[in-house]
Amino acid sequence: MEIYKILVIGNSFGEDATHFLHDLALTRGINTKVVNLYIGGCSLERHWRNIENEAKDYEYQLNGRATGNKVSIQDALAEEKWDYIVTQQSSHDSGWLDTYEPFMGWIAEYIKKEAPWAKFMLQETWAYEVDSKHDCFARYHRDQDEMYQKLRANYYKEAQKYGLDLIPCGDVIQTLRKEKEFNVREGGISLCRDGFHMNYLYGRYALACTWLAKIFGEEAGKISNEFLAESADMQDFALLGKIRKIAEQVCWNK
Repeated sequence: MEIYKILVIGNSFGEDATHFLHDLALTRGINTKVVNLYIGGCSLERHWRNIENEAKDYEYQLNGRATGNKVSIQDALAEEKWDYIVTQQSSHDSGWLDTYEPFMGWIAEYIKKEAPWAKFMLQETWAYEVDSKHDCFARYHRDQDEMYQKLRANYYKEAQKYGLDLIPCGDVIQTLRKEKEFNVREGGISLCRDGFHMNYLYGRYALACTWLAKIFGEEAGKISNEFLAESADMQDFALLGKIRKIAEQVCWNK
């Protein structure tokens, strides 16, 4: 079976996105190797500084699991001929365009030089929950919609500028928040576990579905949730099915 190799130059939002990705892909007969290079809160500027310094500061996470190994971006690039390489801005800086440059451009140029065969992509991060206590939420006047609109504009602008495909996680999460089950203002379940990181089940599952739909298209349809059997009840399965359908609709309607 062909193995699709996905490298994420990431942070905790990359960790959320990749937690279920490998296991969920297997349910559709899609075999993946998914590596997230983890530094909590890592910004594009720090990613670039780490490239410059060949810093072995990243925790190497394989298929959604920590390994305890520390690597540099150079180590990871040399490990495989990656099919997909994905990065994102730190969540707190996502709404401020001046934090993307010149680092996004330098990173894009570097990746295209070092791994020209790989498809380089951006993950659109998501806005914080309406009641988030994150210190940086004040930069957006503690307004979820303001944060979402600002980060969305920036991600789409940067993706267009560098000819990159965008994994629209922010759009999917914001669309789900309009559903009664996940509308916190009306007593729904938060898709965040702490006001900004994803809920361990629903939020992380939504991200995995979004990545699969965007990367693999209709091949990712008709996902089985059997791998979640030990952590999900029948009510969960109904919500997971709804999440998957919305994630696919958002991705495939773009």
